[in-house]
Amino acid sequence: MPDVDEFSFLPAQAAAVGVDVPTVERVSLALPDGRTLSGLRWGEEPPRVTLLHGAGLNAHTWDTTLLHLGEPALALDLPGHGDSSWREDAAYVGRVLAPDVAIALEAWTRGPQVVVGHSLGGLTAAALAASHPDLVDEVVIVDITPGINPSAGPAQLRAFFAGPTDWATRDELVEKALSFGLGGSRPAAERGVFLNTRVRADGRVEWKHHFAHLAAAAAAAGTDTGTPDAVRAVLASSGWDDIQAVRAPLLFVRADHGFVTAEDADELVRRAANARVRVVPTAHSVQEEDPAGLAALLRDTLSAA
Repeated sequence: MPDVDEFSFLPAQAAAVGVDVPTVERVSLALPDGRTLSGLRWGEEPPRVTLLHGAGLNAHTWDTTLLHLGEPALALDLPGHGDSSWREDAAYVGRVLAPDVAIALEAWTRGPQVVVGHSLGGLTAAALAASHPDLVDEVVIVDITPGINPSAGPAQLRAFFAGPTDWATRDELVEKALSFGLGGSRPAAERGVFLNTRVRADGRVEWKHHFAHLAAAAAAAGTDTGTPDAVRAVLASSGWDDIQAVRAPLLFVRADHGFVTAEDADELVRRAANARVRVVPTAHSVQEEDPAGLAALLRDTLSAA
């Protein structure tokens, strides 16, 4: 794809939604320990909503949702993903990631945010709201609880990312994604693969996110015996403590054929003081399967915030 960059897909996406192409810019921030945190700032006004993606994704997973929403926003690349630095300790847990998100909000926003988190990002949003309540007006958690079964939906993602960590072309990865039933249409899969990979100096293509490399290393070492450490870490039991400590209003969006069962959702409502649940007819990645529907929920949330 010569002369293609991360924003080359936006005009076609905006046209499909029926809106003008908004102002979107890449921003980056040096963290105190020398790592870099990166993200996308949408619009020219201060962000009203901050979005945190799931494991193995990046800030661009929210693009179509934000085109539908039409509000100033900040979409972050969580550590270990996108253009943000990997963690040497591979500690991709909500409580570990939340302090980096707090630094970003203090630098790039001017007031408390509606913080939206999908999957790993949802657990990070809860940890942020629990530890930095002054930064959060409301929390929206999309299809994750600390109690989900890691041998169910997450196992499919583990299998997809296991194996080689580099390829001769992005087309090879597109074919793999489609063979796993991931990515939707071919154009959508091509966009997703382009935005989630980079070309190394030797010309080989590799995943940007750390999770694929961790899964491949575990498989090569013969230590992947069912639930890899990376997935166990994401689902740390401390996540329930974070959810219980959230005092801001909490909207829980459950995909009816996603990772979260009705029982998981009931447990979250039992533990969270101000939680309400909306069930949507999608799989786990709600923001990619029904971006217009998710944007409508977020618009209502912003109106009430």
